[in-house]
Amino acid sequence: MSKYLEIVLNVPLNQSFTYLNREDSPASSLIGFRADVKFGNRQMRGFIVGESDTLPENLGFDPSKIRPITKIIDSKPVFNEDILETARWLSNYYLCTLGEAISSMLPGGKRESGTGGLGFSDDIDATPQNNLSDEQKKAVDEIVSDKSSIFHYLYGPTGSGKTEVFLQAAQKILEQDKGVIYLVPEISLTQQVMEAVIARFGKTAAVLHSGFTPSQKLSEWNRILNKEARVVVGARSAVFAPVPDLGLVIIDEEHDGSYKSGSTPRYHARQVAMHRCIKHKIPLLMGSATPSVEAWNMMNQGKIKKHSLTKRLAGGAMPLIKAIDLSNTPPENGSISPELKEEIDATLKEKRQVILFLNRRGFTHFFRCHSCGFELKCKNCSVSMTFHKNEKRLRCHYCGWSTVPPQQCPKCGSLDVGYSGFGTEFIENEVHSKFPAARVIRLDTDSLTKKGELQEKITQFKNGEYDILLGTQMVAKGLNFPNLKLVGVVLADTGLHMPDFRAAERTFSLITQVAGRAGRFFPDGRVLIQTYMPEQETIEDAVNGNIQKFYENELATREMLNFPPFSRLIRIVFRAPADKDAETASQAATSIAIRAIEALKRNQNQNSTTLEQLAQTDVLGPSECPIVKLSMNYRHQIILRGPNVSILQFIARHIFATIKAPSSVYMECDVDPVALL
Repeated sequence: MSKYLEIVLNVPLNQSFTYLNREDSPASSLIGFRADVKFGNRQMRGFIVGESDTLPENLGFDPSKIRPITKIIDSKPVFNEDILETARWLSNYYLCTLGEAISSMLPGGKRESGTGGLGFSDDIDATPQNNLSDEQKKAVDEIVSDKSSIFHYLYGPTGSGKTEVFLQAAQKILEQDKGVIYLVPEISLTQQVMEAVIARFGKTAAVLHSGFTPSQKLSEWNRILNKEARVVVGARSAVFAPVPDLGLVIIDEEHDGSYKSGSTPRYHARQVAMHRCIKHKIPLLMGSATPSVEAWNMMNQGKIKKHSLTKRLAGGAMPLIKAIDLSNTPPENGSISPELKEEIDATLKEKRQVILFLNRRGFTHFFRCHSCGFELKCKNCSVSMTFHKNEKRLRCHYCGWSTVPPQQCPKCGSLDVGYSGFGTEFIENEVHSKFPAARVIRLDTDSLTKKGELQEKITQFKNGEYDILLGTQMVAKGLNFPNLKLVGVVLADTGLHMPDFRAAERTFSLITQVAGRAGRFFPDGRVLIQTYMPEQETIEDAVNGNIQKFYENELATREMLNFPPFSRLIRIVFRAPADKDAETASQAATSIAIRAIEALKRNQNQNSTTLEQLAQTDVLGPSECPIVKLSMNYRHQIILRGPNVSILQFIARHIFATIKAPSSVYMECDVDPVALL
């Protein structure tokens, strides 16, 4: 039994801590176990990453002050050497501490729950489809047998049979006695894929589900470690699953933004998967109808091997897509144009179903004074408040603060006030009045109040209990409805106005994905896209299915502006209750970054390639974040940009090590950000 344990904690301190072990050990080595420890005056969960019978050299304090651990909480290790190595890489790449990295990877339960294998049935179909198309067969064979490529991309329109290729590739890897990780964007929205994986692989499948309790997650985690489960399906964090003899990682809907973590460590599951697959020399299989611009560029360069599926397989055809110019529609028509109304009426008469999509919750978009132009913004965040009719309150969708709508303008006192824009709640009212006989169901985060309600509503719509499904982006992906004929995009322009270099990519992807819900089983699907800008290139390309043209134009724009994939970015955000503190810190960081770049250029040991890369490295900012105030904190940012991410990481580390900012300033670092808001 080792006397001293090296423990890391989920704190932003880049060091490990030495604790005394007085417990009887449950194993000969405690590396990979968790322990409860006293840290300062807090009780914390620690992760044992080293052990020794002697004190570490250069301890730096009196050995008598070393505290004993409170207790070992596991009976067997919960992370292995593979996971620890991935955590070290994660810490180094995303500029977080090792404790923060391990904490983000592991389930949080103290003890296992008795519900491992939750939701699985013994009554399974282990039978793969034998009627694969030639394209599908070719893709499966090449993905599994081609040793010259690690990265593979399955590209094809929605409904072209990508899921079956994923499942058959997984089956072949299992036959080699290797394990599989299968990532889906948000587990609640991809229930159909999850069910397909469980139906195919039964009890050998494990689900890492955000809806599980920490103890249930720990049960699944241990089933994976013990090789009881060999196919792991889950959302972003499932990329860390401790699968022994890992043989394949699958990323379904690779383009989806939810693969990027929004809190420390801000990892991207695709990047982690690439790291693990390179390390194990195993295939990474990605797939989407709308690849990310980065993935498309890597396919063009031959860094990712592309496998194309060209046709829909379930008797469907790509739907007829048409744009409706809202600038010609009188405002009294509301949010549904006469043309869209006519199509909905016709679809309902045929006893077929309709999806209406809008990427905005709430009743109307924002409160506005028609006299002075005043817009009511959240007191904690610099964003407009959204009116929710059921609550009769204005609510902020960022911090949740709400208030009663004013009867007159708070700025000029005018009574001529009203609301501009519309959200799902507003459209629901309009749909009920225009189609009184239709059975309508709304899907957005406001309408879902209890656990399992999302899946319940989706199943009800699929079973024909409702005629019209109205929702936000949660209806855009992964859903398959046999009786669906018409998809209406109520307003396609919303995302294009975001001050973010990925706005066009997101808008194109969202329109294409939501349009892909129609015509999957019958060749008569229709998609109507309402917009104030039908001639805007992104919308025009999405409507006309000009996929190649969109990516070419978007890549040309990114290259001209020197944005990814033609550069790498690290975003550092400074937030503080006082605007001046955040602003001053961002200015200080900019000065440090510029001096660091100049010092690196003067370094005589730099080779010509590095000097060339340094010449292309710059600092954008300092500037206010587009959403300058969030949850009562003011936000300023700088963006490090250059061709070599290692140089940017070096500069970022230097900033964090040398900056002298007030304790009220919180600094957050995002390597390879997907949004700059």
